[in-house]
Amino acid sequence: MHMTTEPISVPLDQVDLADVDRFAADGGPWGMFDTLRREDPVHWNEETDGGNGFWAVTRYNDIWDVQKDSDTFTSTEFVNLEEVAPELRDARRSILETDGPRHQALRGLIQREFSPRNLMKNYEAFLRELTKQTIDAALEKDEFDFIEEVSADLPIQVLARLLDVPRSDTPQLIAWGNELVANTDPDFTDHPLDAPESAEFAHLPFRSPTIQDVWDYGRKLRDERKGGSGTDLVSMLANKMPTDGIPLSDLDFDNYFSLLVIAGNETTRHAISNITYALINQPDQMASLQADPSLIGSGLEELLRWASPVYHFRRTATRDVELAGKQIKAGDKVVTWFASGNRDSEIFPEPYKLDVTRKNVDNMTFGKGSPHLCLGNNLARLEIRIVLEELLPRLKTIELAGEAKRIRSNFVNGMKSFPVRVTLK
Repeated sequence: MHMTTEPISVPLDQVDLADVDRFAADGGPWGMFDTLRREDPVHWNEETDGGNGFWAVTRYNDIWDVQKDSDTFTSTEFVNLEEVAPELRDARRSILETDGPRHQALRGLIQREFSPRNLMKNYEAFLRELTKQTIDAALEKDEFDFIEEVSADLPIQVLARLLDVPRSDTPQLIAWGNELVANTDPDFTDHPLDAPESAEFAHLPFRSPTIQDVWDYGRKLRDERKGGSGTDLVSMLANKMPTDGIPLSDLDFDNYFSLLVIAGNETTRHAISNITYALINQPDQMASLQADPSLIGSGLEELLRWASPVYHFRRTATRDVELAGKQIKAGDKVVTWFASGNRDSEIFPEPYKLDVTRKNVDNMTFGKGSPHLCLGNNLARLEIRIVLEELLPRLKTIELAGEAKRIRSNFVNGMKSFPVRVTLK
């Protein structure tokens, strides 16, 4: 689970960050991360599924060194552990797997929509009303699954607004996001990434045939809005020219749209879940936020440090380079474990204690100032803050009413369910 005490140490020779089952088990990866930061912060991790192995980078400052240097550590050879064959990369490439001027031009298509000023003007009132409706509906019951009723429901309704699609489409958007991002969890997909038969879909993002359904849905929206004056994200992608003068191809649009469906939903959902779960398990912090609601805003970066909804992003070395005393060769996979950096005691004293009064929390949750800083980071912050502002004042008590089940993934750090029991003030 999300550790609230120091994790149990794992001997270095038993560390394996490629083993997704270790991430779903009790204790999760935190003991492995601790061992690596202490004993081997840039660690060679073999892979048993045919992958060539990777360097696991687990200390905050080393992660930051990799993330800010896209010339040496490129995203263009893909950003998860899967090794995508060179002849398939262009078909699968999204903004995530693009660097340099083209990456900036693609970001620029929708970047302004996510500026803090724009979000406050266009979304805060809507978000607050939507959050109240979501929480009202959940709190009509004494017991409910928090993820199903609150943390999965809210971000997808926001995404529906951003895409300008009907609310009735949101269950399908949730299912697609689950299947694609949790593509190692058999509860969410019929074609787990680590199953041999997934090779049949190697030409598709996430090795999932479901992506075609997402693309068909997105293209229909685009074709309806081309030439129109809409201000939704689909209309922007359909009608704006990137600043480099290279229009979006059909495939560019497909991959951009599917990324929005996933990124616009999954990370915020898991952050809300992880934060709420932590506050249930550390009730002194819940009490602090309830006693002084201003701490929700000032403590948000600490809550995001704790939540770490994405475990890792991978880069690939473009040249031979030394990192923390290790000789990395051109072509090696270099995997930055954001969740480990957020528990680095050199940067965050007592990292396994959630402390909403902690000052100057420069977490790496959204990519910390790298060229690939999450486009929706300001929206996620706004959603999380409003959820807590609307939920916490109404609770007298909230406690677990059953087992919390984690997603089987070493990419996304989240839960698929946790039932709660509440009493209201």
